[in-house]
Amino acid sequence: MSPSRPYMSLTNCGRCSSPEIDRPLVVQFAANRSQDLADAACIVSPFADGVDLNCGCPQRWAIAEGYGACLINKPELVQDMVRQVRNQVEHPNFSVSIKIRSLDISGRNPTRIHKDLARTVDLCRKVEATGISWVTVHGRTIEERHQPVHYDTIKIIKENLNIPVIANGDIRSHKDIDYVRQFTGVDGVMAARGLLANPAMFAGYDETPLQCVRDWVDIALEHGTPYTCFHHHLMYMLERITSKQEKKIFNALSSMSAVLDYLYDNYGL
Repeated sequence: MSPSRPYMSLTNCGRCSSPEIDRPLVVQFAANRSQDLADAACIVSPFADGVDLNCGCPQRWAIAEGYGACLINKPELVQDMVRQVRNQVEHPNFSVSIKIRSLDISGRNPTRIHKDLARTVDLCRKVEATGISWVTVHGRTIEERHQPVHYDTIKIIKENLNIPVIANGDIRSHKDIDYVRQFTGVDGVMAARGLLANPAMFAGYDETPLQCVRDWVDIALEHGTPYTCFHHHLMYMLERITSKQEKKIFNALSSMSAVLDYLYDNYGL
């Protein structure tokens, strides 16, 4: 990842198909220089509805390069990034948002995330004053991976801001959505692994419907999706609806034709 060429990934609110119908569409960037982010935002602004700055990635390589979660220690830089995008993108309704983790540099007491919560709130207030559209908060520190999510931290951040706050972390079902929204008072939720396992979760499904699997197969075949990606996503989708033995068989498949045969034989797809 070159500092002069920010990394880009596309995320949207529904099924991946066409930018003409999957709206709103927000492009997330990892960047460490204000002009880089502004240039990238200008490039995508005709095709997207907003950009999001990743200030939450905990991977060591990203932090070493000055991307991701290390930015939560640089509130002035994040402010300037938001300001430059606002000044240079001409579309008046173009959103600018950030995704963060809660700040806890020591990591010695992962159950006491509030150690540096005041600094996290301060960062959010500073970017709020710069004109940010919303903030997404992942309720774990940089050091934490699979520990319980600190929804109490997200609640406090929400109570201290006037802009929308989005909660992220362990959103795997509608029950989780209802609980997090009620407990924290947030304006929305973001899901990652929960949507990998069930891409139809936001449509109200508790398990991945077979139509969703069929749609993914059609999309992958139409666009020539590499086998590894194609198979990996299906492993997630089928996880909740297959037995341990079935998982073992499916996960060991090594070709597109083998996967298609398996889906036809077992699900009629």
